[in-house]
Amino acid sequence: MTSVAKIVPPLHAVVARVTARILARSAPLRGEYLAHRAPRAGPARERLPCANLAHGFAAAGEGDKARLREVSWPNIAIVSAYNDLLSAHQPLERFPALIKMAAREAGAVAQFAGGVPAMCDGVTQGTTGMELSLFSRDVIAMATAVALTHGMFDAALCLGVCDKIVPGLLIGALAFGELPVVFVPAGPMPSGLDNHAKARVRQLYAQGEVDRAALLESESRSYHAPGTCTFYGTANSNQMLMEIMGLHLPGAAFVPPNTALRDALTRAAARRAAAITALGKQYQPLSRIVDERAVVNAIVGLLATGGSTNHTIHLVAIARAAGLIITWDDFDELSAVVPLLARIYPNGSADVNHFHAAGGTAFLIRELLGGGLLHPDCHTVMGTGLEAYTREPQLAQGELCWRDVPEHSGDPQVLRPLADPFSPDGGLKLLRGNLGRAVIKTSALQPRDRIVEAPARVFDSQEAVSAAFAQGALQGDVAVVVRLQGPRANGMPELHALTPALSVLQKRGQRVLLVTDGRMSGASGSVPAAIHLTPECLGGGPIGRVRDGDRIRLDSVAGTLDALVCAETWSAREPACAAPGAAAHGHGRELFSTFRKAVGDAESGALACGS
Repeated sequence: MTSVAKIVPPLHAVVARVTARILARSAPLRGEYLAHRAPRAGPARERLPCANLAHGFAAAGEGDKARLREVSWPNIAIVSAYNDLLSAHQPLERFPALIKMAAREAGAVAQFAGGVPAMCDGVTQGTTGMELSLFSRDVIAMATAVALTHGMFDAALCLGVCDKIVPGLLIGALAFGELPVVFVPAGPMPSGLDNHAKARVRQLYAQGEVDRAALLESESRSYHAPGTCTFYGTANSNQMLMEIMGLHLPGAAFVPPNTALRDALTRAAARRAAAITALGKQYQPLSRIVDERAVVNAIVGLLATGGSTNHTIHLVAIARAAGLIITWDDFDELSAVVPLLARIYPNGSADVNHFHAAGGTAFLIRELLGGGLLHPDCHTVMGTGLEAYTREPQLAQGELCWRDVPEHSGDPQVLRPLADPFSPDGGLKLLRGNLGRAVIKTSALQPRDRIVEAPARVFDSQEAVSAAFAQGALQGDVAVVVRLQGPRANGMPELHALTPALSVLQKRGQRVLLVTDGRMSGASGSVPAAIHLTPECLGGGPIGRVRDGDRIRLDSVAGTLDALVCAETWSAREPACAAPGAAAHGHGRELFSTFRKAVGDAESGALACGS
């Protein structure tokens, strides 16, 4: 269906300027991308030789087999990240049956085309397994391409939720941009232990004041049921982005799993995919939806909600897969004019269930549209225009429908209107200086922590930082510099294990700063962290020149990050650039040696496959 657009204000001048710059910068690459994604008439499978087609429907039930053989109905691919190890993806087990039945009712067939791996940063954080995490995104992209490469499909449904899974699914699907693609989320688990209480127990454990049993009890009360973790990290940032880019059904992001409304939305996604294939009159291919306007809308949504810093990597890679080139300067320029409208943990006390109850994505999108901060006329899976995404789903007498979101926020401590933001600027900032380029998440910082100057302590691993903390060696103000954590060195793991210790130092009254070529993700909180430092140490980056005792100055207001060392001394130093040998061995890391050699830097999306 096509929504009827309401009158909206003119596009903000900065949003228009950034969009025009992306379009001009990307013109050759975008043109090449679109040239290879032209639709073809008729069902895709009619172009297959008979033996190929017979292989494609051999295992189908008799009804589906007949339709596939007749080459009449559209065929929808299901690509799923289901596994029952991870709470966010366990609910997806039920989805294929719901989708197949809904597809038949809509005059289509749905086939389970393939599964993609789904690893959890929550399970692997602080372990060697995390060194495979970022690269898993590219594996998922390639697995998605394998699933879609059979030439049997007229549309696709991508089922996934968490950190690398949604970006990987989207990057892979964009290689088949001539297909319509609808993303199907699973929804968050019920709210558990208060996030601040959980963080407090972690800090007590780091200080040795509670034992492992107490820590495990706290964590089990936090992560306790099927569904996505409820803090606003990369997984939930993914869901907001899919909605604001028009790749979900409106309001689908944060509806709980295993509910009647969630099931209705899943069935409706199948029907919508069937309606927008090239076989009908509402054709909406993925290549049309993911354009420069959708990418800018995604950046604006990320900034307005204080979302995950991981998306300064993933959105760059997604854009590149669509033939678009964005840089951290684009994020930074938009951040100066996009206000912070949401406070969700770790940027506040509420979780995504509270955010959803307060008005959620529909309220957010309506407010941003009202300020001219979003492109209103972009393509979505619902048609043309974002107006449909200012409505929230409900069941009326068992039927799915949408209603306008309430005029006022249900909780102004969680979600605010554009006229009364939490902050006049967005939650991310670009840093520049003699240490290179980095990003910082500022939305959870106290004013005193926006500018920090402290002497450096240099480490080559987060384990070494934890050991120094346990030994009481991190006294006074300190800039903790953790190098050799970039994509080429060890796959750029998230350094979650540092958060409890650094938070303890901060609460003791010490001025604390983290500087690293690694990642911290959406869990970045009250400790100022200059992350994704580029070039990375192994690439000869200036972080390798830092020595213990150098004074490091972060100014997230001015956007600077510098080692306060005289230029002559600084340039004469040899950077430490030897990667730890252990990074190449054990825990499957040998299999990713090609990725480490081929990967680009963080600002270019840390892509290890494709262009």
